[in-house]
Amino acid sequence: MSNKVIGVTGWKNAGKTTLVERLVAELVRRGLRVNTVKHAHHSVDVDQPGRDSWRHRQAGATEVAVVGGHRYAIMREQEEPTLAEVLARLSPADVVVIEGYKREPHPKIEVRAGGESMAPKDPTIVAIACDDPPAANEKLPWFRRDDVTSIADFVVGALLRR
Repeated sequence: MSNKVIGVTGWKNAGKTTLVERLVAELVRRGLRVNTVKHAHHSVDVDQPGRDSWRHRQAGATEVAVVGGHRYAIMREQEEPTLAEVLARLSPADVVVIEGYKREPHPKIEVRAGGESMAPKDPTIVAIACDDPPAANEKLPWFRRDDVTSIADFVVGALLRR
């Protein structure tokens, strides 16, 4: 398996997370192995003050692994890694769906809920998901935001079969 990527980008409250959630579920339903990467513009902490792992970090550990049951997380104290570094650490998958990372050069689907279009200024946008048809001068494939089946067909056709 290779890590082929498709991004979901757009302005705040456009419906990116909802589309990612539904797209991942549809791709998994089709039998694909899917990883995701979510970029946050704020500090991320999956730990809670007072927990043992939090105490390990407070004591100065550079990396803390929390392992249990059917899940594990590794927390690392460092500057934000590049997207390439994050992708290199993921296990193999048929596709990686990336939410955010607007300025990275991977192919992206722009999600819109009104507002300004990103596509005219961003050549990495390969399709548009919005409720109303885009402007006539935008020649990219267009899908309604809730047409997840067609968006998944596009991702599989454009990304996985090339």
